[in-house]
Amino acid sequence: MQDDLMTLRVVRRDIHTNEIAVIDLAAENGSDLPAFAAGAHIDLHLDEGLVRQYSLSNPPGERHRYRLGVLLDSASRGGSKAVHERLHEGAQVKVGIPRNLFPLDGSAPHTLLVGGGIGITPMIAMAYELRAGGRSFELHYCSRGRDKAAFIDELESAFGDALVLHFDDGEPAQRLDIEAVLAAQPENAHLYVCGPTGFMDWVMNAAHQADWPKASVHSEYFSAEVDTSGAAFEVEAVASGVTVQVEEGMSIAQALKAAGVKVNVSCEEGVCGTCICEVLEGTPDHRDQFLSDEEKEDNDQIAVCCSRAKSARLVIDL
Repeated sequence: MQDDLMTLRVVRRDIHTNEIAVIDLAAENGSDLPAFAAGAHIDLHLDEGLVRQYSLSNPPGERHRYRLGVLLDSASRGGSKAVHERLHEGAQVKVGIPRNLFPLDGSAPHTLLVGGGIGITPMIAMAYELRAGGRSFELHYCSRGRDKAAFIDELESAFGDALVLHFDDGEPAQRLDIEAVLAAQPENAHLYVCGPTGFMDWVMNAAHQADWPKASVHSEYFSAEVDTSGAAFEVEAVASGVTVQVEEGMSIAQALKAAGVKVNVSCEEGVCGTCICEVLEGTPDHRDQFLSDEEKEDNDQIAVCCSRAKSARLVIDL
């Protein structure tokens, strides 16, 4: 909602690698920002209709700034490119109140944090929160090479022996052996993973193969491939009084927008949950990474930016 937006200023920008910009945002008047817990992200409103989510990486106790690490994605649909081109020191940007879809479980006796590439950003905040609470954890950071890894000096200084680095271009012995790492964890440990989709799927599949309980495996996707293939179907948006035909290769959100219906979307990849709405009739074909397996089985919600229909008709509350 627009009422929840703040206008913040870029007060610091560092280039950690040739691909990653680390940006500090603060209030114009230096006042405290809304508090956040580890795992939270903020929405950056970079342009009309261009909203992207970035994890907060600074210690959660800080109120004077929000720190982001943003990778310049070669396949960017505008978000990371806009950040790198526009958010220099002194620039202003509209920012949403922190939201947390990836919180730490306070009951875990030990926490295993695994970050791949820029997926390290939420893990840093988690490590700070766990350290501040005197809780047991270890942090594994995987990168293509030390020269491609952001935050290295800070992580080595802050977390010491709790930090384990893995570089693709390093000696084979230091690369991540996820099966061995999982096997070494104490009973009832919790796993948190974030990074590229393939990396996350690899880690989570290893946890599944090792019989880790689903409730102890937590993940957050930054992006996902969107597949809008399949037969056309009809969608009735009840609250708007509009019915549209969703053709193959088109999302529900696109079809509704073309008919003049306002649809709140952000990531457009089914990872952020912004576009979730209630299903009143019909059976969704879930293609998002946001809803849990249990929520998908209920079939009473749908991510209209990417999911489709198994039935010939869907009725949604929009």
